[in-house]
Amino acid sequence: MDNFVNMLNAKVLPFANKMGTQRHMTAIRKGIISTLPLTIVGSFFTLINNIPIEAVAKVMQPYQEILDIPFRYTVGILALYATFGIASSLAESYKLDKLTNGVLAVLAFLVSTAAPIHVVKGAKGVIDAGRYINIANLSASSLFASIVTGLLSVEIYRFLKNKNITIKMPAGVPPEVSNSFVALIPAAVILLLFWVLRYILNFNIASALSTILMPLKGILVGNSLIGGLLTIFLITGFWTLGIHGAAIMDPIVRPFWEMSIAQNMSEFAGGTSANHLSTIFTEQFLQWFIWIGGAGGTLALVVLFMFSKSAYLKDLGKLAILPGLFNINEPIVFGAPIVMNPILGIPFIVGPLVTGTLSYIMTVTGVVPMMMLRLPFTMPGPLGAFLSTNWSVPALILSCVNFIIDLAIYYPFFKVFEKQQLEKE
Repeated sequence: MDNFVNMLNAKVLPFANKMGTQRHMTAIRKGIISTLPLTIVGSFFTLINNIPIEAVAKVMQPYQEILDIPFRYTVGILALYATFGIASSLAESYKLDKLTNGVLAVLAFLVSTAAPIHVVKGAKGVIDAGRYINIANLSASSLFASIVTGLLSVEIYRFLKNKNITIKMPAGVPPEVSNSFVALIPAAVILLLFWVLRYILNFNIASALSTILMPLKGILVGNSLIGGLLTIFLITGFWTLGIHGAAIMDPIVRPFWEMSIAQNMSEFAGGTSANHLSTIFTEQFLQWFIWIGGAGGTLALVVLFMFSKSAYLKDLGKLAILPGLFNINEPIVFGAPIVMNPILGIPFIVGPLVTGTLSYIMTVTGVVPMMMLRLPFTMPGPLGAFLSTNWSVPALILSCVNFIIDLAIYYPFFKVFEKQQLEKE
């Protein structure tokens, strides 16, 4: 075991750390996470619009269309916001003007993705003729296009600035004015490049990337049990090596997660039953059914620590219980520690694989609905499961059952670890 751990330290850790701190990967992660407040707020309006109480639903019915607007302008155009966030984050890492690069990236994204549609006057339901943007093109389905345009536009700006292909203003000009003139040539280059790609060469970035990457979505974030378990295994595996598992997997998996929950939410808002939505293995599925107390289902271990005979473990359990209830598990992961600890690392990985399999079976058999809502990750597990599945009591019960399963899996390993700790004390 020591040789295996040493090999991981020597070979895997340097690569994983490099990937986790790579400039573009970090920008993608930060940019997409920056949309979190919008999607959470939009989710609450979806929840309000679907309260499962008949009397309340009748009262709300005349206002459903109005209540749907916040969802459409948050989750419905998620990729547009993500583009600005990704470009701003990358520009900041290069010490470039964040605002200018964010705006230029939005320009690139709109030109390359949101082709205007022409509406003929007199068509049914149309008041005036004109050209309109279909906001469906700005949704999470275009998230990969937002990543490419966000990163590429900043790199174009940086290249032109480093080569001094910009318009320079005198020293006394205010910075905001100077930055605007510096951006003139990059803006023209970015506009022409993406305009030529989309309208002259008829190359749709969003469609091309979807064609290439959608098979990967079906593997890691879809309805495949093997794919879902692979995602769980990679996240928990990285954590046991001392690496933030979600941070490493985020640039790869998060765009798929965002696309999946946004699609589920959109389908549900359109009237699809929560049992017949598109995707099972959303981030919320992991959050509320599997990551009870945080990645690895560590709330169960915290509870066991609270009743330990070891003074250290008991004190650690008392300190970690409050964060654990709200799915913050760094105190237990690094305090026990679980990191580089084979005794606790095994149940940390195995537990989520077991609860993930059970939750998958319960979902595909229709016992619990799929996730149709995004809530703050600090929501306690059972409550999050209840709300995110359209007020499903079976989902709440499943979350509690998974916690009991975690307790059973952690217990024998906890006793071995406790014995070691007592000998030290």
